[in-house]
This record gives sequence, structure tokens and C-alpha cells, in this order.
Amino acid sequence: MSVSVHENRKSRTSTGSMNILLFHKASHPDCVLSHLNTLRKHCMFTDVTLWAGNRSFPCHRAVLAASSRYFEAMFSNGLRESLDDEVNFHDSLHPEVLELLLDFAYSSRIIINEENAESLLEAGDMLQFHDVRDAAAEFLEKNLYPSNCLGMMLLSDAHQCRRLYELSWRMCLVNFETVHKSEDFNNLSKDTLLDLISSDELEIEDEEKVFKAVIQWVKYDLDERKAYLPELLRNVRLALLPSECLKEALTCEDLIMVDERNKLVLDEAIQCKKKILQNDGVVTSPCARPRKAGHTLLILGGQTFMCDKIYQVDHKAKEIIPKADLPSPRKEFSACAIGCKVYITGGRGSENGVSKDVWVYDTVHEEWSKAAPMLIARFGHGSAELENCLYVVGGHTAVAGVFPASPSVSLKQVEKYDPISNKWTMVAPLRDGVSNAAVVSARLKL
Repeated sequence: MSVSVHENRKSRTSTGSMNILLFHKASHPDCVLSHLNTLRKHCMFTDVTLWAGNRSFPCHRAVLAASSRYFEAMFSNGLRESLDDEVNFHDSLHPEVLELLLDFAYSSRIIINEENAESLLEAGDMLQFHDVRDAAAEFLEKNLYPSNCLGMMLLSDAHQCRRLYELSWRMCLVNFETVHKSEDFNNLSKDTLLDLISSDELEIEDEEKVFKAVIQWVKYDLDERKAYLPELLRNVRLALLPSECLKEALTCEDLIMVDERNKLVLDEAIQCKKKILQNDGVVTSPCARPRKAGHTLLILGGQTFMCDKIYQVDHKAKEIIPKADLPSPRKEFSACAIGCKVYITGGRGSENGVSKDVWVYDTVHEEWSKAAPMLIARFGHGSAELENCLYVVGGHTAVAGVFPASPSVSLKQVEKYDPISNKWTMVAPLRDGVSNAAVVSARLKL
């Protein structure tokens, strides 16, 4: 067909109206890719050869550049490879993995399984096949186990797979008892180990296992790592270890004995342990802070009936365990935990009398004791801990000449209790009285 023939046809058929047809073959991209793949396999029109190990892969630069920003930059920015006919990855890339990526570039399909997922994630990130990297990460998310989560955490961190990293990190915290027995654990960096053992979210019933895991990690490369031990020990909750274990570590563990800084950390933990066992005030040292697994949910009190019962919820056994009864039955009191102690303030006792009493439940020794009474008798109030002190807020009190107590007036008064001095003081009142209000502390404020 000549140019003049086409021009004549245009002038003959032109009516000035928009009489058009849009033809779209949906399968065209797949057909083109499929034919390009056939051309590749027959080495037709290929203009670059990729090498991995001792295997070669003839390819088309245009297809590689369209599939990967890595190859686009390589072939267009005047790099040596843009002029050469070959690109050699040597042993940095396994031939089987490169073959899978090339098959994806020419077909938009790839089979991911347990044998290749990690390698595809690494290679997909390196060669900027980001869709393959993300698909491999999604596959690994669905195949996370305590036995491999630490390795997955390190892999995902190195290759910017945020979701896989977060899921792996969470599994490491929940399964530390299994994780610390793996070879990957011994190869952790000091900073990653610190992040693990310093986390309040680390779920471990026996802190002694954290201590032994740290010692194990240091001994794996003793000459290089022994200098890190003091810092690591400061992040173990040493005061939660049995007393015998602490003393044995201080006297029998050669690794600790050789550095005076280690002995100082252990000495501090022993002193904290003594304070806990002797019920000697509030222990605020980081070495005594409970981890998540050490947190306890208690059920106590009520509003309608007098109650002296207290129960502990055991999540693992899925049962509720009765604990020591509250010595003085009451209702409409408030409860707040500071460290390992629960403070029961006020409430209404026998014959609806309003109470100033403060009862303290020691969760370590499972026993009750009495603290100094509040300055104002109250019920229906709230309480919260802030900087190791107890605050009680609002509520109701007995109105002069009225018995039983009247709930018609809400209190503005706020009291602060210092467990160390065992004294109450009044602090700035509320602008308006409140009752039955929830009180929490956040960012050093109530």
C-alpha cells in the first residue's frame, strides 16, 4: 500500500463525523511477553548475557530494564555494563534464583516455596524486583514459626520488609525460650540482643533463662563479647532471679568475677531482691521491673454487694484462682497497682459507712497489710499510679448529719500517697467534682 493510496482513502471516506472503533485485545501483553520469552529461549534478538555461577542467560535489555529499576539504571547510565555484552554476578547470586527472576520478567509468574522464598526475597531486593520481594515476604509471613522467626527477623530487617520484620519480632518476644536455643541467636549483634532482653514485652516465665541466654551469647565469642556483659546484665531483670541463683552467679561464674562492673550490677540486684523479700518499701530499680509475662490480672470488688474475695486470672491454664481474702469486706472502693502491690482505698463497709482505710495486697507474699488511712473518707472514686505514688480522685463522702452516706455530692479533692513515707497529702483540687470516673496516668500527667 502506497502513501497516495492511503491519502485517497482518507479523503474518500471522511464525512466529518466521529465514526470510530477502539479495538483492545486484552491478551496482547501476555502474548507479547510469551513471544519474547520464546525469542529469549531461542537466543533471537538477545543483546546481553547474564552470568551466575557457571550458567549463562541470554536476555533482552529492554525487557530487563522494563522489569527492574536496577537493570534500567545499569543499561542507561553509562556504566560499564551498558556497553558490555555480559553482566557477571559471579557467586553473589544463585543460578536457580536468577532463572526464576528472569522467568518472572518474561511471564509475570513465579512459583514461591519454602526452599526458595528467602533467596527470592534477597535477590528480589538486590535486583529491585520489588513485587517478587514483597510476594516472598508475604509467603514467609504465613510460614513463620518459633524455630525460624529469629532468622526471618534478621532477613526482613536487612531488606526493608517492614511487616515481616514486625511479625517476626513479635514472635521472637513471645517465644524467647525457643529462640535463644537457635544458632541464629548466637550470631545476633549486641544491639539486637539488647533490644530483645530489654523489652517489657519479652514473654518469659523464668528470668533466669534470660540471664543464662546472655551468658551463652557472650561465651560464643568470648574475646570479642566479654566487654559487652556489664551493659547486657543491666538489661536483665536480675532482681527477679531466685536469691540462690544471684549469689551463685556472683561467686561461681568466672565470666562475672573477672570484671568489677559485672559485680556491681549483681550487687545492686541482690540489694533489690532483699528489699522485695523483706517487704521494705517500693522497689523502682529497672532490674526489678516485671515483664509482660509477669503481669497479673486480679478480679476484686463490686458496687452492689459487700465483697472480700480476690481472684487471679491464669491466662495459660485458662482458670481463675482464689487468692487471700480482703480482711475487711467492702464495696465501691478503688484499686491500683504499684509494682507488686495492689492498693485498695476507701469504699463503703458495714452498714454503708464510708471508709478512709487503705489495704495493701502484696502479690509476692500473697498477704494483706494496712497502710496509712486517707485524709478524706470516700467511695465511688478513682485511683492511679504516677511516678511511684498513688493518687485518689473525686468520689463521694458522708454528708454531715446524713446516714447512710449520700452519693448526691461529688468530691473535688485529690490526695497523693507516698508508699515510702506512708503519708497522704492533699494536692490541687479538680475544678468540678467527679465520681465513678476512670483515672489513668500518661506522660507524667493524670
